[in-house]
Parts: sequence; C-alpha cells; structure tokens
Amino acid sequence: MYQILIADDHPLFREAMARVIDDGFPGSTLLEAADLASTLQMVSDNEDIDLVVLDLNMPGMHGLQGLVQLRNQFPTVPAVIVSAEEDKNTILQAVTCGAVGFITKSSPRKQMISALEQILAGSVYLPSDIIRANNSSESSRADNPLLPEVLESLTRKQLQVFERMTHGESNKVIAWEMNIAESTVKAHVSAILRKLGATNRVQAILIASEVDFSAYQKRAGQR
Repeated sequence: MYQILIADDHPLFREAMARVIDDGFPGSTLLEAADLASTLQMVSDNEDIDLVVLDLNMPGMHGLQGLVQLRNQFPTVPAVIVSAEEDKNTILQAVTCGAVGFITKSSPRKQMISALEQILAGSVYLPSDIIRANNSSESSRADNPLLPEVLESLTRKQLQVFERMTHGESNKVIAWEMNIAESTVKAHVSAILRKLGATNRVQAILIASEVDFSAYQKRAGQR
C-alpha cells in the first residue's frame, strides 16, 4: 500500500514500529535509517516514499533542526515525529516546523495505527490528551482574552466540529461521525478559524486547550 521510512537509532523500536505498520497497512514497503544523514540519503534515493517516521533524538537530528533540514530538502515528503517526548510546546513546535503529526512512543498500538491512518489520509495528527493538558486558568485567560466571546459566537454545529478538531479528527472523520457532508465540515472549519483569528488547525487546537465545550454547546442550544 505505502512506502514508509522508519528513521530511529534504536533497532528494537524500528522493529516494533515495523510490526505496527504491518498490522495496520499490510503489504507496505518498509525502509529503515538510523541517523539523519542516512535518512536524507534514503529519501533522496527513493522518490516514492509516502511517509517518514522520524525520531527527534537520533544522531544528527539536534532536536527540531533535523526536521527542518528534512523539510527544506524534501518539502513534498511528509514526516511524522514519533518520540518519547511529551512536552506540549515541543509537539506544537514540531508541527510548526513542518511535521504532519506527532505520535508519542507510549501510545498504544491501535492509537498509533489510527494516527498513521489519519496522517496518510492527508490530515495532521496531534495527541489531544497532551495538547489539551490543563495550564493555569490565569495564563489561559491572559493568552486568549477574547476566547469566551468568540466561542459564544459559534453555532452549536461549529462547536461540535471544533471539539472534534481538538481530538485530532480529520474533516472526513468528522463528517462521518456527525452525518454531514465533508464540504459542510470544511465550511464550519473555515468559519471557526476566521472567528478565532487562527491561520490553521494547530493554532485553533492550541487556543482551545482549556475549553469546556459541553457548557458552550448547551448555551448555543438555548439560543
């Protein structure tokens, strides 16, 4: 089905990741690399690579610098970070630097497969439990002083779509779960981003990290 490069310096993790991919995407071609230099060479030699599964801490990476180098040299080849790192800022920075997703190594096998399915379908995957981890309410209000008013301007359907966005669901999945057309979901997403002043889904998810959607949906239903 796919050609996927697993780039990680730990042979045991490469083997485990290969089993995950075999389970979720049988018949896929798997390539392996153990450092950034061999990763770049492998991508250069294989123009049909559908996805690079990239470790942040393997030799040559220097954290996100390696991701930036990969994206600069091969901007059309998607790369997802799979790392033991679980810091929210690092995850968001990785997506800002061009990653199409961030999967933590502690994720269960089914969650990893679901994340890869979403990424290979063209969506961005973020671990919603970490992205939505609570910060202090004071800091949240300081960062987003207009958030309550903006949220109250959203319709109930838009709030439902927004909540599903924060769970990392793609437009296709949201459409299926809500039993509406994908074009309708796209229209809702565009309206949400416009009202939030966000340029992409990642910014919207970050803004929504403390939102109690059930309360806003209840109010919207009463309007």
